[in-house]
Amino acid sequence: MTRALIADDEPHLAQYLKQQLAECWPELQIVAVAKNGIEAAEQINALQPDIAFLDIQMPGLTGLEVAQGIEGDTRVVFVTAYDEYAVEAFDAAALDYLLKPLKTERLKNCVARIKAALDKPPAADPSRLLEAIQRLMPGARETTQPRLRFIRATSGDLMHQVPVGDVLFFYADDKYTVVKTANGEHLIRTTITDLAAQLDPEQFWQVHRSTLINLAHLAGTRRDELSRLFVRIKGHAQELPVSRAYVHLFKAM
Repeated sequence: MTRALIADDEPHLAQYLKQQLAECWPELQIVAVAKNGIEAAEQINALQPDIAFLDIQMPGLTGLEVAQGIEGDTRVVFVTAYDEYAVEAFDAAALDYLLKPLKTERLKNCVARIKAALDKPPAADPSRLLEAIQRLMPGARETTQPRLRFIRATSGDLMHQVPVGDVLFFYADDKYTVVKTANGEHLIRTTITDLAAQLDPEQFWQVHRSTLINLAHLAGTRRDELSRLFVRIKGHAQELPVSRAYVHLFKAM
């Protein structure tokens, strides 16, 4: 039985897609309906569904960021109100894309495409999808904007002006991004993707769909018995996992 996940931060749209899929593909098992990008990423990692229907604009992590971090065999169908976000990635390697509002005939065509694709191994190079997703990320084409020097962040009821050099790393947490420094944590609403576009790429590296590290505070790396890579950050006790999509950044180290 083919298993699928649906991710959309608008519950009524997620339920509508689920109902339409039940009519177009009764044998399909919906194993989870995620309400944001972080939940979608966690459920994909835990459940390893065959298909993930990912809305592109979601809090926490966008559908593009979720797709970028998939390390198993889950195939992707993008769901979006803006075809400019999906067409290029679809042409590269994604199975299909659906435009909102959903149309029954278009969904039937999508189901037929998925069934045909599942009968054979993936033909596209996953790196092509990764490259296409990176090009589609907000700010990917805006390389001339000034770099961030300070982060305006909250901690309790206080607003702080945090120099970017003091940041150990950023990580996405539900609807917020956590700014981790040696002295504590602060919350901002800027996504990891938007931060990466505004920070110096020579100083800040994205190592996971939800993590952006400051190389100035990098203490070292470690591989476990399964050859998974982790980074150690000065002033932080726990290691941070490196997604397979970003392991190549550390080959020269």
